[in-house]
Amino acid sequence: MTTSWGKRSRKKPLSMFAVAVVVLGAMYAVWLAFGTRGSGEKDILEIEFWAMGREGEIVPELLQRFERENPGVRVIVQQVPWTAAHEKLLTAFAGDALPDVAQMGNTWIAEFAALDAIARLDEMAGTSSVIEEQDYFPGIWATNRVAERLYGVPWYVDTRLVFYRQDILSAAGIVRPPRDWAEWMQAATAVKKYVGKDSFALFVPLNEFEMQVSLALQQGVPLLRDGNRYGNFSSPELVAALDFYLDFFRKGLAPPSSETEISNVWDEFARGYFTFYLTGPWNIGEFRRRLPAGMQDDWMTAIFPGPKGPGASTAGGSSLVVFENSGQRDVAFRLVEFLSRPEIQQQFYEKSGNLPPRRSSWRGDRLESDPYVVAFRDQLERVLPTPKIPEWERIVQELRMVTERAVHEKWTAEEAARELDSRIDHILEKRRWMLAQERGDDS
Repeated sequence: MTTSWGKRSRKKPLSMFAVAVVVLGAMYAVWLAFGTRGSGEKDILEIEFWAMGREGEIVPELLQRFERENPGVRVIVQQVPWTAAHEKLLTAFAGDALPDVAQMGNTWIAEFAALDAIARLDEMAGTSSVIEEQDYFPGIWATNRVAERLYGVPWYVDTRLVFYRQDILSAAGIVRPPRDWAEWMQAATAVKKYVGKDSFALFVPLNEFEMQVSLALQQGVPLLRDGNRYGNFSSPELVAALDFYLDFFRKGLAPPSSETEISNVWDEFARGYFTFYLTGPWNIGEFRRRLPAGMQDDWMTAIFPGPKGPGASTAGGSSLVVFENSGQRDVAFRLVEFLSRPEIQQQFYEKSGNLPPRRSSWRGDRLESDPYVVAFRDQLERVLPTPKIPEWERIVQELRMVTERAVHEKWTAEEAARELDSRIDHILEKRRWMLAQERGDDS
């Protein structure tokens, strides 16, 4: 039996011309599929950029301009949830799969510098026509320096200050927001008397640690001693800060609860459950959206009170880092420079609400004329970095847990400080051992 294929196979062979046509047609098809891409894209340099949370949604809009200004460069943005960001960065480091550039929380920089994962930027920043150290708020810039070396460039800043109900404050007989600890306690006492037993002067969530850290930073002594080898919270100055914090609970001026134990902070703030609330710039937009229109003149922001006057607060936020394993550091740093331009930072603020880290980026009606933002501009001149060691994230969690126990179990400030220093000293045990090995100490 002869198949149809067999019949075709015995037909007259194709002529040499026909074979040439077939071959040329196949080559043209291959050229269409791959050749044109090679001619247009073979010179494309791709830069991988990891951005966290909502910033990952916003930054691609800004980067269209960067790509227009840098023909042949394409930025690949990967959005990473904040809840997974730290672990993902560590996993990528272990697998040699880090990007070229990333957004990184300021308190993580010391850890990744210790791993030699991020590149030193002193030389590139020093010769940059865009990055100007003196234009940055000093406390924010300092978060990027570890052992006198620069490892990142601040991208946006996050600090805490006081949001308050000025109508309740006025009704309680207080004519201005408090400027120091004594005025704050006096105002809180007056507000509590006015609002009665079912409401409070201040809401300090027990599941947070920012207020405790800020009060400690205001004391002008190191939070860790002996080269960050031991806790220093038993020092008289830091005991005083803890005592002031605990006093709000002892006197019934703040409820001993966390954010998860109330419906939501905006509704409770609106109904007058509390008058003072320590929070950050992201809540400006939330308060505008969530509070009734008739209440928009009833609240305001104020600088964080200090022991003797306007006080320090934490220097938080995110920075831009270039990774040590990047094969194109010059182009990666060019991206950092682009995102550091004042006009780009202003656009970033308009899209995200994240406050810029440069003084020049604050010039203009959008930031300078916003009454809720003015206090943040003043506060940023007073922010201070926390200890720049990899263990700091663990330490602040211990601070939170110890102070929460002190509130519930009514520990004295001295008892809480001793417990906290004991836990910190345990966390830093390996650090002490490693430092001893570096100096050749056999003890």
